[in-house]
Amino acid sequence: MVTGASRGFGRALALELAGRGWDVIAGVRDGSLDHPRIRTVVLDVREPVDDTLFGDGPIDVLVNNAGVGAPADPIETADPAAVLNAVDVNVAGPMRLVQALLPRLEKAPDPLIVNLTSRLGSLNAQAEGRFADRRTSYAYKISKAAQNMLTISLAQELAGRVRCWAVHPGALTTAMASIDARTAPEEAAVRLADLIEKGGPPSPSFLSLDGPDLSW
Repeated sequence: MVTGASRGFGRALALELAGRGWDVIAGVRDGSLDHPRIRTVVLDVREPVDDTLFGDGPIDVLVNNAGVGAPADPIETADPAAVLNAVDVNVAGPMRLVQALLPRLEKAPDPLIVNLTSRLGSLNAQAEGRFADRRTSYAYKISKAAQNMLTISLAQELAGRVRCWAVHPGALTTAMASIDARTAPEEAAVRLADLIEKGGPPSPSFLSLDGPDLSW
């Protein structure tokens, strides 16, 4: 199951997994993906999840990719409502999917939850000033840090039942690209698909697809 699959990294990942023989459920707000192994479902992660959309069978991997940013305004003009909206999409959205799909995840032999996060959600890196020169919204940084805590919390509660990773896909050349974007979403999709198929690191882990593991 891949959310936010109508464009960018989510679309690239859904197509990559399908091309490898996976049966993929692609959650989109609109549109569809043309591949015989992809079933598209209309899904807005801000709304309650209709679990009947996904059938009764096991789900091996849930990739919470749907996300939102906000304008990088200074504190004098930053809109607190944008923070709440980002938390709703980037944190509560994955929670809704996990709640809806947990029974199906637990039917799989080695289930995995992947929360697509950002290096900008690292409290350690931010406190060290590593990204102090970037114009990044309060909404995005706060929500991604909160999403990382969600990953840790899920990993602890579901230990021995479902593995959980936070994954920074890299600086991708997508609509939400950072100033140092250099990796095509298709390339990052190959890297994540490889990692999923290899079994990967322990739970929880904060991984980067274009460099060493990240600090929380």
